[in-house]
Amino acid sequence: MCRPFVRALARPLVLAAAMAAIPLSTTAPAAADGIVVGGFPVDVSESPWTVALSSRDRFGGTRSGQFCGAVAVGRTTVLTAAHCLSREALGVPVEKVRDLKVITGRTDLRSAEGREVPVKEAWVNPHYDSDSNVGDFAVLTLAEALPQSAVIGMAAKGDTAYAAGTGATVYGWGDVTGAGDYAEELRAARVHVLADALCEGAYPAYPGSRDGAYRADAMVCAGETVGGRDSCQGDSGGPLVAKGRLIGLVSWGSGCGKAGSPGVYTRVSDIIRKLNWDTAARSSRHGA
Repeated sequence: MCRPFVRALARPLVLAAAMAAIPLSTTAPAAADGIVVGGFPVDVSESPWTVALSSRDRFGGTRSGQFCGAVAVGRTTVLTAAHCLSREALGVPVEKVRDLKVITGRTDLRSAEGREVPVKEAWVNPHYDSDSNVGDFAVLTLAEALPQSAVIGMAAKGDTAYAAGTGATVYGWGDVTGAGDYAEELRAARVHVLADALCEGAYPAYPGSRDGAYRADAMVCAGETVGGRDSCQGDSGGPLVAKGRLIGLVSWGSGCGKAGSPGVYTRVSDIIRKLNWDTAARSSRHGA
């Protein structure tokens, strides 16, 4: 089954004001021992930038209304998957979801720990293609600022964190077996960045492809060649982290943890390029 359990166009968001606060690298460490199929429990304090998207109105209150993952890349700026905010996912256009929130600092979704921060604006990549899965990202602007310690830096183009064989960790509250068993507490799985050629072979571009097509310029391939450790339904939009930097957002794949069908993530360097965030960050550092 193709991983986007939720498959978008929301009203535009002015992004420039938030860019000065968004780092392209970070000193915040990734979880050292490091949803998630084949994973393990982790306290959110080890990955404070991992946040949950919530709407009790659309998804009920049992798990705090969680329906997708997301990641804080600025004090008021959060990245998630475009398909998480689609009408297919939410049942209504995203602007009609009046209680859309980001939950931060909460390991157990049944608890009241941490904060629930309202989303002030949502911008979904208007060039997202749900057939090929290219451009699967969205930007949320929060109504209240998070602490800087809850922000992770992003890996720009050319960063060694994207190199095949690099150890990485994926985080989320999604399906832990591939059979609809959703986690109540945050989990993580240790995976490896895989060669683009492997994903190109697993998800080739051809007419009538059911899963989507792997595009190395816009996507990152990660998992294990023998399967067993992977993201899954409910993890969409959550972070893939390598060398302490954000390299991907959980996006799609065929099944969960299947050998020969690795997870596919939206490439963060492509998001940076498409939104000109690298230029904005450089201009801010030089006082422009």
